[in-house]
Amino acid sequence: MYLTHMKYISDIVKDLQLRFVGRLLYLDFTRPDITYSVHLLSQFLQKPTQSHFAAALHVVRYLKKTSGHGLFYSASADLALTSFCDSDWAKCPLTSRSITGYCVFLGGCLISWKSKKQQTVSRSSPEAEYRSAANTVCELKWRCYLLKDLQVLIALPIQLHCDKKSAITMIGNPVFHERTKYIEIDCHLIRDHYKAGFTTPTYIHTESIG
Repeated sequence: MYLTHMKYISDIVKDLQLRFVGRLLYLDFTRPDITYSVHLLSQFLQKPTQSHFAAALHVVRYLKKTSGHGLFYSASADLALTSFCDSDWAKCPLTSRSITGYCVFLGGCLISWKSKKQQTVSRSSPEAEYRSAANTVCELKWRCYLLKDLQVLIALPIQLHCDKKSAITMIGNPVFHERTKYIEIDCHLIRDHYKAGFTTPTYIHTESIG
């Protein structure tokens, strides 16, 4: 009887935590500053622990203190797309996978962002950055299709800012050398879009991104 009662309580707590994190996932559509923390918490929804619940409460306390933060869209901004991409190589302590991050601006206004663990383990930091740039190009392509349907014409090429010079070199170099032979073929789509003049990779210092 006691074990049944404890299991019932445990199921209730788990359900509450699932709903809690689910609401945070919905909220990060307008609060990109909590995207990484919330998506990290969402990886433990099957077996959440007390520490995960405490971390979620920490995010809520942060939101309470920063209730005035949000996204601002100016009516006078120009309609030019700009993008930034970055990656943290082997940052996941559980899988040693890299974290991909990018953000897309339309006329200086943030319209798209993402922070996600990469599906495969990158063997080097340039490879992780290259994968991040490829994901950003896919997002830019989709945004261009969407804006075209809204009768918004985007000037090409689109600036793709990256803080890894070696990754930029890999984009422009058509030779499949030692550093790129472990990268999947679909990642090399960025090279085709670069040749077609869709995007231009540009180096930016890491401190400038922050």
